[in-house]
Amino acid sequence: MAVEMSEAEFEACIDDALDRIPPRLSAAIDNVVIEIAEEPDEGQPPTLLGLYEGVPLTRRDSSWGFVPPDVITIFSGPLSRICSSREELVEQITITVIHEVAHHFGVSDARLHELGWG
Repeated sequence: MAVEMSEAEFEACIDDALDRIPPRLSAAIDNVVIEIAEEPDEGQPPTLLGLYEGVPLTRRDSSWGFVPPDVITIFSGPLSRICSSREELVEQITITVIHEVAHHFGVSDARLHELGWG
C-alpha cells in the first residue's frame, strides 16, 4: 500500500533534500528545474524514481549558454509505493533528489551506488 503524502509535503521534502547539499555545491547548480510527476512516462520503467535530463556540468564548455534548463523529475507514485512508512518515504525522496542532482554534476550511476546514493 502506498504511503500518503500531500503535494505540498512532497515539495517540502524535496526542498529539505536540496538543503542537504553543501552550499559550495548548491551554488554550482546551474540552469536546472526540478519537477514532480506522479508517474513516469509511457515507455519508461514504472519503478523509475527520478530522472535527470540535460547536459552534465562536466560536459559543458565555454560556449554553453542560451539553452533550455536541465530537468530533474521526481516521481511521487513509485516513491510512495516502494516505501512502507512516512519516514522511509522522506529518506527515499532525499536519496532520489541527491542522486539526480549528482547526475547534473556528471556523477555516474555506478559511482553513486558506490557512495550509497544508488
